[in-house]
Amino acid sequence: MPNSVPPGRLLGWFDTHERDLPWRDPSCTGWQILISEIMLQQTPVSRVVGPWQEWVRRWPVPSAMAAEPAGEVLRAWGKLGYPRRALRLHECAKVLAAEHDDRVPDDVETMLTLPGIGDYTARAVACFAYGQTVPVVDTNVRRVIVRAVHGREQPANPSRRDIADAEALLPRSDDGSYAASAPRFSAALMELGALVCTARNPKCDNCPLVDCTWVGLGRPAHAGPPRRVQKFAGTDRQVRGLLLDVLRNSNDSVDRAALDVVWTSDTAQRDRALDSLLVDGLVEITANGRYCLAGEA
Repeated sequence: MPNSVPPGRLLGWFDTHERDLPWRDPSCTGWQILISEIMLQQTPVSRVVGPWQEWVRRWPVPSAMAAEPAGEVLRAWGKLGYPRRALRLHECAKVLAAEHDDRVPDDVETMLTLPGIGDYTARAVACFAYGQTVPVVDTNVRRVIVRAVHGREQPANPSRRDIADAEALLPRSDDGSYAASAPRFSAALMELGALVCTARNPKCDNCPLVDCTWVGLGRPAHAGPPRRVQKFAGTDRQVRGLLLDVLRNSNDSVDRAALDVVWTSDTAQRDRALDSLLVDGLVEITANGRYCLAGEA
């Protein structure tokens, strides 16, 4: 059976089609690449480039961020979404500054001990920042593999099998060891999913994987449960964002009335959203009963 993801063909495609993204500059440090990976979670590349460039100028090393109150990091996070990511990155910066000589470790196991760093992020930084040969699996990679190798349109729920599948595809030398191109292959696999093997309307005619199993089977439609589409309008996430906007745009703490006016159609939902921000540690109440971002009470 032909290899449905031939390394040479994929790497040749990547040489031509790789996007010029700022965090791919060889001069980028592990810390700068970590910032990009945190920002890119559930957020399109187009929305990340500008904030990332501002952050690496403002906080070139972990200790620079650690010296700031958490509220400043949340304020700089702006509308990237899921602001707990920013809070956890601030916590991570403190640990890196205090315990790791102001540097992101280069191995997966140590990175997994850091606040807010999960399996994907640890592997991505190890691979893309330090050239470690470790399989890196995000949504794009899972989609490419499930189509090219397993012949299905959409992947199932994430599992440890995803890591094994990606590892099996990494290029090897004649002696069985991983080839020097293995980290770049991981980046190429991810890029293919982002640009060609997309969730909707994949560009199969432009794909270098000519032996794709899914295409060979006639591109059968997804046979599992329908994919859930995340809504935003009217959700608690939207209300949380509106409440945070008030605090981000204020140089001082605000009273409750300033928060209440942002969502009047459902006061119970507004109260629930505010309570969740307090529980998550994103918002604090000052001694005189006003509201502010984390670390600014």
